[in-house]
Amino acid sequence: MAPDASAAEPPAAARQAGDAIIRVRDLTVGYGDLVLLEHVGFDVRRGEIFVILGGSGSGKSTLLKHMIGLNETTAGSVLIDGEDIVTASGDERRAILRKIGVMYQSGALFGSMTLMENVRLPLEEYTDLESGEIELIARMKLSLVGLALFTGHLPAEISGGMQKRAAIARAMALDPMILFLDEPSAGLDPITSAELDALIKRLSRNLGVTFVVVTHELPSVFAIADRVIMLDRRAKGIVAEGDPRRLRDESQDRWVRQFFNREPEAVAT
Repeated sequence: MAPDASAAEPPAAARQAGDAIIRVRDLTVGYGDLVLLEHVGFDVRRGEIFVILGGSGSGKSTLLKHMIGLNETTAGSVLIDGEDIVTASGDERRAILRKIGVMYQSGALFGSMTLMENVRLPLEEYTDLESGEIELIARMKLSLVGLALFTGHLPAEISGGMQKRAAIARAMALDPMILFLDEPSAGLDPITSAELDALIKRLSRNLGVTFVVVTHELPSVFAIADRVIMLDRRAKGIVAEGDPRRLRDESQDRWVRQFFNREPEAVAT
């Protein structure tokens, strides 16, 4: 299947976001002999909320892991602010990683550390700031996500939604240009999920950070996405790209419309 062209023109918010801050070119990824994605290419524009979605097993989280350099690619390049994270090593690679922050699906907070200590950690590891400066920055990041009153709490002492917020605060600790969020709404009730969507939009608007979000939660997609790419395991690549509302309403691909409208496959009788 070829990428859906019915929504090729990006929405106004994405057009105004400027040049591409991420350029993925001819990316092929998989595990061993299993190829999940072949010759994938797309851009993420500076300042937009870019969503990667698709069915189960389509390679959403795998693509994200390759974009942040966590997994080795079979072929292709991932340029972050002009530098290829695939080929970079040493100080060059560390400089690229300083430009990104990651929130993993589980939150990945250290359970034995308070929220303050979790957010302090990247600042202690990667900066030469004094302890008082680190404390102030960590407190500011937690305040940005609405957790100013919970700095001394352990992750187990707060709700799942608050853990996700704390993980975002830690991802923002080093003031990255790009935030990668892997399934941020996973396991959350609808109200908490909507509150997290509102937080993502507010951070994007107020801080100008570029977001790359992996999700299969359609309400979140329609709430936050400036633009999406849709992966399909059968095609081993992108089958649709653009404004999710236009893809839902105007796509010429029946399966894409089914996905966005939550329509089941027709069953033969």
